[in-house]
Amino acid sequence: MTTEHSLRARARIHAALGDPARLAIVDALTVGDASPGEIARDLGLPSNLVAHHVKILAAAGLLERTRSEADRRRTYLRLRPGSLAVLRPPGLPPAERVVFVCTHNSARSQLAAALWTDRTDRPAASAGTRPAARVHPEAVAVARRHGLDLDPAGTAHVADVIDEGDLIIAVCDSAHEDLSTAATRPRLHWSVPDPVRVGTEAAFEAAYTELAGRVARLAPTLTGDRA
Repeated sequence: MTTEHSLRARARIHAALGDPARLAIVDALTVGDASPGEIARDLGLPSNLVAHHVKILAAAGLLERTRSEADRRRTYLRLRPGSLAVLRPPGLPPAERVVFVCTHNSARSQLAAALWTDRTDRPAASAGTRPAARVHPEAVAVARRHGLDLDPAGTAHVADVIDEGDLIIAVCDSAHEDLSTAATRPRLHWSVPDPVRVGTEAAFEAAYTELAGRVARLAPTLTGDRA
């Protein structure tokens, strides 16, 4: 499926689901099949309105009709398998490794790489555009609180880490802007606030929480991880 065709298909489904009644019909059919009459009864909708909504949902490729094997006069509605999965954006190309980059490689990039390895069992690395001598103690501490290990001395420069085939993710604005015109230009940018600027345990916890959420959202989008 081409990118343009995929976008059109997704837009058509989003448009069909833009009416609350149609969304309610889809919700009802997510866990089981139903006749139009049953839908009308359960949702408190006039039968002619249900017929109108079903026509739009079917045209968008969400629903299909089947005949009852018992009473051939009865029609049942069912969600087309995988139809809602089309709403997910296209996956990213496969990458041999994910490399997280920030300015000093002392907090956000370190936490992101540790999270990625822990949550996906896939290789990850981290680097900095101007790496510090050591990982920030609070980054080590927040990682330890969440069952992750960081090497306090394990900082590195991007030039010494990045290889061809890596998926590069800048986890701070400065690194993203520093590398925007370089050969190591990041594929993705996560604008995560710098906890070192604040220096509190709460700031490092907030950075950890945001990075964990972003890792969880990214992992299924990589080609090969999608159902």
